[in-house]
Amino acid sequence: MPKLDVFDIAILNALQEDARASNVDVAERVNLSPSPCLRRTRMLEEAGIVRGYRAEIDRRAVGLELTIFVAFKVIRHTRENAKALEQALLDIPEVIACHMISGQADFLAEVVVENLAAYERLLTEKLLVLPQVTDIQSNFAIRSVKTGGPLKLPPARERES
Repeated sequence: MPKLDVFDIAILNALQEDARASNVDVAERVNLSPSPCLRRTRMLEEAGIVRGYRAEIDRRAVGLELTIFVAFKVIRHTRENAKALEQALLDIPEVIACHMISGQADFLAEVVVENLAAYERLLTEKLLVLPQVTDIQSNFAIRSVKTGGPLKLPPARERES
């Protein structure tokens, strides 16, 4: 992974704020000329630091009214069970985020659906039939305060020559 300097961090912050900004606009904002800015941006993309660009969509505006945080316990703590559950959750489009966690559960997934009926279908048809799962607990979000926020990036490191 490349060491990020102040220009790289500035580019990342600019892209988080407006991923649709032109290279010229980003270059101006970070005090670089367009060519080096574009080279750095491509390096950040090729290194996998910038993983993609997407639109942030208002969930409620498109009819996705319900957010649920679903905690899963696996049957036995084996690499195979964890991998199988990870793959199963990756294949469910309503799961928009998932984390392996410590504590009473093993995985915590953020699920977004239209309404309670849609979640009941998802729960009964896809989640409860996962063979690696021994327990599921659902926590319903009453209101979202902050979602999809930009990352607070750490300070720049010195670039190696």
